Amino acid sequence: MTPVTGDRRKTSAAPSVESSAFDYLTGSALARLNDGEKVRQWIGRVLAHQYGIHPADMESDFAISVVDEATGRTSRRRASIAVFEEGKPHEAGNIRRIVVTKPRPKAARASSRSRAGAESKDQVDEVAALMRAAGPQCTYGLWADGQDIHFIHRVMSSSQVTYVPVPSWPRSDAPRAVSSPDVARPSEATMLGFAFRRCFGYLHANEGLSRDAAFWQFLYVLFAKAHDERLVRDQRRAARFSLGANGPAAEEPGLSGVAARIGELFEEAKAFHADQGLFGDQDRLTLGEGALAFIVGELAACSILGSSPDALGAAYQELAGDCLRGDHGQFFTPSSAVRLMVEILDPAENETVLDPSCGTGGFLSESLLYALHKWEASEDTEVLTAREQTRLEISRRLRLREYARDRVFGADIDPALARAAAFGVMMLSDVAGNTFQMDSLGFPWEGSLPGVERARQHLRRIGPGTVDVLLTNPPYGADIPVTGPVLDLFREDRAEPTREKPSVAYTWTRSKDGRLRRGMPASSVAPERLFVQKAIEWVRPGGRIGMVLPNGMLSNPGPDDEAVRQYILSECWLMASIELPVEAFIVGAGVNVLTTLLFLRKKTDAERAEDLANGPVDYPLFMAVAEKVGHDRRGNPLFVRNARGDVVVREYEEAEDIVVSNVTVRRARTLRTRILDDDLMSLRERPGGHDRPSVITEYLKFVHLHAGELPWNTPPRQ
Repeated sequence: MTPVTGDRRKTSAAPSVESSAFDYLTGSALARLNDGEKVRQWIGRVLAHQYGIHPADMESDFAISVVDEATGRTSRRRASIAVFEEGKPHEAGNIRRIVVTKPRPKAARASSRSRAGAESKDQVDEVAALMRAAGPQCTYGLWADGQDIHFIHRVMSSSQVTYVPVPSWPRSDAPRAVSSPDVARPSEATMLGFAFRRCFGYLHANEGLSRDAAFWQFLYVLFAKAHDERLVRDQRRAARFSLGANGPAAEEPGLSGVAARIGELFEEAKAFHADQGLFGDQDRLTLGEGALAFIVGELAACSILGSSPDALGAAYQELAGDCLRGDHGQFFTPSSAVRLMVEILDPAENETVLDPSCGTGGFLSESLLYALHKWEASEDTEVLTAREQTRLEISRRLRLREYARDRVFGADIDPALARAAAFGVMMLSDVAGNTFQMDSLGFPWEGSLPGVERARQHLRRIGPGTVDVLLTNPPYGADIPVTGPVLDLFREDRAEPTREKPSVAYTWTRSKDGRLRRGMPASSVAPERLFVQKAIEWVRPGGRIGMVLPNGMLSNPGPDDEAVRQYILSECWLMASIELPVEAFIVGAGVNVLTTLLFLRKKTDAERAEDLANGPVDYPLFMAVAEKVGHDRRGNPLFVRNARGDVVVREYEEAEDIVVSNVTVRRARTLRTRILDDDLMSLRERPGGHDRPSVITEYLKFVHLHAGELPWNTPPRQ
């Protein structure tokens, strides 16, 4: 074979200051993007996309004359962002909302416990002083530092004015009760992840729950929320996932009423999804009234079903991967590697996707998102009203639901992970899809775990030799070897008992001339070796495989590993091999391991027969070594630099859609941003105008250049 390595060229950089950027509100250049400015820029984007406030109605660093009530002295203070009445001049009398932002704390607190109630008094007072100075027409405030966020509402009665914490703001075009789901809106991606982490952190720190227990209790509430939205949307039912306008004190019977409604919604959600096998008798919502009120306050004003699938998928996978860790040698694949693998294999809507060791379902969720983005790319959505955009998104979700139900499958031996993957699919598609707790190595012949019988009902899609696309990161480790009857399945062909099939499940030695020699049936084999054979047996002729494998299997000179390599070469065409640096898994997964992404296409019987008759075929092979994955070993971001060591700053034009007064407004703006130094950057993540080579761009060039020479890039010979 002729090895081909992706181009490693660097892009040139315009002179720049490392932390320079353009202001989100005005498009003008910022002198410096320090930590405080980063929080303000983030909040500005949130106010536009999540709260329907046009950037033209906001102004940064707006000066307000504030009177000190104790001394009577007047001073000039600046609101980080002042929000003005729509279309009115930027004058103090037109301010409707005030924002104060602070730099994110340098060091994480010892506890992830969120400040609330009396603990947020200083933050509320700081914002209230500016709101008071702006005048009675300023009714809402916000304080944020990137770790905590507090919403404030001015409450006026006949005797006094008070400034009280509230769960959220109303949209600019819907000034009603801030926690009412009838004004719930799609959540900006960062805010949704922020809300998820705050809820989980509250349960973990304030309720004394373990990480996995806190995760499941939060997930139960999340599904109660989604079920409530479904009833509001489809049956015009009154919303129940809510607090009063100013918190639980405004309701009767208060906290107990909130808890009762959420408990009722969860039981209904369990019944609604009963046919999908997600919930059992052990699934009980055990949170106290205070914890439920906190979560409801965080999530009530956000729409789960209406939010971007990308935002939902990212927020869920981040939380699930951080909270759940299997004890069978699993470690979870970084999202950048997952996206890259799905893009390279390019599953079609009519193809079945399977991950037989799915963990929390990263490959399954990404396959759904990949399909969704392909559909969006084929549609003309240049000018749409908010109603038209909603209708289009609903139609896509219905299509995605069918795809998930018919074509997306996963399995894991760990019951918690199998369920977490199913929940992840449901977050995106409204159906649990097909995720089973089972030992994939024994399927479909052996196994007694609960998911085996359900999985056998889908043999037409996931029986041996039927899968179109298989993506997986199998469990590794000599300390978890596979033994017993399952090993016989790798040496015997149950469909043709008289046939001895090729297998890696033997002992292997070398003859005196160095050739590999098969010995006796092995009594134990490392799981990753068996997963290679299982994956190849699982896909149809012409089917495609993407696997995360330890480097040793592909490079060690020992006979056991060479036997696996020979098996691969005899059964498959090699599409690509991409070696990852240790940083890929050391951050997030916490595993110090060198891995390779291996991509294969299974040969047909005719292709294998031709190889036996005429010898192996020479053909080009795409090989790449990823050097950077966007962060160092400590998780600090890495940015592209030029030869002088200056950070490359890219300036570009971008159009974005903002929903203001129920109309989608398209806004063109100039952006200036640093570029993550990430060789795994997928096409979906790639910013417009970015011309630096990455693995996917070089792979696509390679396929185009060598299209006529690649046996796996032609229709398979039967």
